[in-house]
Amino acid sequence: MFEKLIGWLKGLFFRRKAMSIGIYGATNAGKTTLANRICLDLVGEPIGSVSVIPHETRTVQKKEKVEIKAKGLKLSLNILDMPGVAVKVDYHDFLPYGLTTDEAQQRAKEATRGIIEAVRWLENVDTALLVIDATEDPYSQVNLTLLGNLEARDIPVILVANKLDLRGASLGKVKEAFPQYEVVGVSAQTGENLPKIYDAIANRIS
Repeated sequence: MFEKLIGWLKGLFFRRKAMSIGIYGATNAGKTTLANRICLDLVGEPIGSVSVIPHETRTVQKKEKVEIKAKGLKLSLNILDMPGVAVKVDYHDFLPYGLTTDEAQQRAKEATRGIIEAVRWLENVDTALLVIDATEDPYSQVNLTLLGNLEARDIPVILVANKLDLRGASLGKVKEAFPQYEVVGVSAQTGENLPKIYDAIANRIS
């Protein structure tokens, strides 16, 4: 893993001095779990907490100006873990998790603000990882909307088919749904195939 990571970084040094990676996706697709994996590789600490309750991440979580040095060169990297995007947010969806009505309503308000914030932050993203839950139908309104926004801004995007460690996950379905995009299959939970994400990012950045 370490040798693969160093090789990826060396490739970026000669193309950029600074870059921002935005991690996008639907609620509970595994964005923060993936972001934590990447941050642990780069700086030795996670970026945020995870939960089975939807919309655990409700503000943009950042690891900014991560300075990576090799052979006298330096890269400043921003890792941006975005709030989960949803078509709608209903506070009733949080009640089965044991939240009170007041807590659920507050979480819904924060989640809605987080979705708006995530879209606004596209202006600060150099390349994006769109995390897709490979156990679900990839051809969802959320995924289509995010891809549309990324394309409109000409932001390089890599699709990450996540949760391959779970029964029912299908990398093939994600590739079939979006044949025009590069798709990397991973398990953010176990770290499976994470080096392939680094390779894909290096290849997408001109």
